Amino acid sequence: MTEEKRMITVTVDGETRSYPQGTPYRAVAADVQDRYPHDILLANRNGKLCELHKPLDRDCSLKMITAQDKPGIQTYERSAVFLMLKAFYDVAGRGHVDQLSVEYSLSSALFILARGSFTLDQALLGRVEARMRELSAQALPIEKRSISTDDAVELFRQAGLVHKAQLLGFRINSRVNVYSLDGFVDYFYGYMVPDTSYVKCFGLELFENGFILRLPTQKDPEHLGDFKPSMKVFRELYASNLRSQALNASNVAELNTAISQGSATPLILAHEAMMEKKIGDIAAEIAARKEVRFVMIAGPSSSGKTTFSHRLSTQLRACGLRPHAIATDNYFKNREDTPRDENGDYDFEGLGAMDVAQFNTDMVRLLKGETVEIPSYNFKKGAREYNGSYLTLKEGDVLVIEGIHCLNDQFTHSLPKESKYRVYISCLTTLNIDDHNRIPTTDARLLRRIERDARTRGYSAQATIKMWPSVRRGEENNIFPFQDSADVIFNSALIYETALLKSYVQPLLFGVPQDSEEYIEAKRLLKFLNYFLPIPADNVPKTSLIREFIGGGIYHV
Repeated sequence: MTEEKRMITVTVDGETRSYPQGTPYRAVAADVQDRYPHDILLANRNGKLCELHKPLDRDCSLKMITAQDKPGIQTYERSAVFLMLKAFYDVAGRGHVDQLSVEYSLSSALFILARGSFTLDQALLGRVEARMRELSAQALPIEKRSISTDDAVELFRQAGLVHKAQLLGFRINSRVNVYSLDGFVDYFYGYMVPDTSYVKCFGLELFENGFILRLPTQKDPEHLGDFKPSMKVFRELYASNLRSQALNASNVAELNTAISQGSATPLILAHEAMMEKKIGDIAAEIAARKEVRFVMIAGPSSSGKTTFSHRLSTQLRACGLRPHAIATDNYFKNREDTPRDENGDYDFEGLGAMDVAQFNTDMVRLLKGETVEIPSYNFKKGAREYNGSYLTLKEGDVLVIEGIHCLNDQFTHSLPKESKYRVYISCLTTLNIDDHNRIPTTDARLLRRIERDARTRGYSAQATIKMWPSVRRGEENNIFPFQDSADVIFNSALIYETALLKSYVQPLLFGVPQDSEEYIEAKRLLKFLNYFLPIPADNVPKTSLIREFIGGGIYHV
């Protein structure tokens, strides 16, 4: 006699239903799919993400996750990469592929390098894409299973995925989860869709010395996002990748190896020396342009703009120039004149919040050799004040100006083009977990921001994670559109910084309440940090850009 299965009570969107114990979440998702405009990819069970193949084992409330949610679009991207890898190996032949590595995100696409005994052309990519669509149409299951870590290391070593095997060698857990698709096995950091039919929006195109996997966006999961890459940012990413390879630290496995062998300090000092040389080269180029009087610096949140400005000023002095710092924040409009956004809140990030006319008037007067009283903004009062800070530009003087709109010509419309040297700074990490698991550049900036907010403002990690989407929207509107107008791109990412930040940020992330909306993101970041061996800050120079976030630096930031 068969034992009757216990019934599980499930609440979705305020509606309660009952299912036999062991019913997969996918069945629940199917029952409510018509309420959602896009495919349900995951289920959020009381703050825990669950893949749809998992069985119900307890009463619960569920929130369904689609690609319009951050965990959903990440799951879609990861699954699309898995499908692409399987198809590429099928078409090119596993024995003919020496390298197939997902490098970094680039304008609604992923840049991928491929090496082996094949000709990488659009014809090959056409066959790979056709194979992807064939596999998608077959709705093949993406299966997840737990195996011993030792077996996984051996599995990937035999498959030629050396970095993956090396990475897992640093795992403390005795078992790891691997995914398989029609006999192809891989390891991924994060969740997957239940079968290949969920992955149907993608495209493959040749790009530079590799190719791109085009993907949909979180805003519009049904269509490919526009591919309009910043070539200057791409070239800087590519150059940074070569520098990482030269230091034998192009992924987490290599970084962990260096740390475990006691080579962290030489790595830190070598990367800091590379960064200082780059800053020195920028200063030398500015000095060579005799007509430059305004060095304009802009970049997204937590890029290290303030420390960079100090270090650049030092190098400018070494080139015989006299730098003077000006913060564009001092040209905010008075609070009552600040425009509001669609929600009725003050919009401090838009160009309308700046007194563009006064800024241009003052800068033009300085350019003419006149003496100008530079304002100071009182943020408590929400008003601009004048406290007797006078400035006159003389021979050899340059202004180092930092602010969100510094690359926008509308902000500096009265200044001659030749008088401006524009720097775009961003934390463009090229360090990936392994060949198939990339690290988003925004993760590095978010970790920096969490630590700095906690240290200098008393904010919790939950508060920082909560405000991060708003910060990102501001960047997309006011910074990213102007990055290609820069004379130079400066990458502020440090190879070792995540290993360093781990000890600072991990306790803060553990403090995010499990019943909060920010818990899922905190847990994802904790899992990400778990791949890194920690390093202390003892031997990090006091001039290092990372000191802006962890403290202990020599600059007032």
